[in-house]
Amino acid sequence: MTKRDLVVRISNETGLIQQQVLDVVQKTLDYIAEALAKGEKVELRNFGVFEVKIRKARVGRNPNAPETDVPIPQRAVVKFKPGKEMRQDVLKLTPEQQAAAQAAAEAAAKKAGSDDI
Repeated sequence: MTKRDLVVRISNETGLIQQQVLDVVQKTLDYIAEALAKGEKVELRNFGVFEVKIRKARVGRNPNAPETDVPIPQRAVVKFKPGKEMRQDVLKLTPEQQAAAQAAAEAAAKKAGSDDI
């Protein structure tokens, strides 16, 4: 699901103009990103928690030259922990449903790519 899909769906269900819905969705995403950039935790009840974690420095390997060590510096990353309800809903997916969802996502991505040409 893309932001556009989300806007269209909300617009159809609420009767609001798509531009108004887009403005609200974009502002919401902007505020979440702004809070995370400040290192704050964003908690959305029944959905999940976004938080900034520090990933330790480590040594990586170049697969084309495995004898060479590549130092990877410490950095901040965004982590998402799903809420209880979302986690339970996702756990209900069977392998067949997961495969069907993956195939649908790939088809949608392919269609979106061909629409841009």
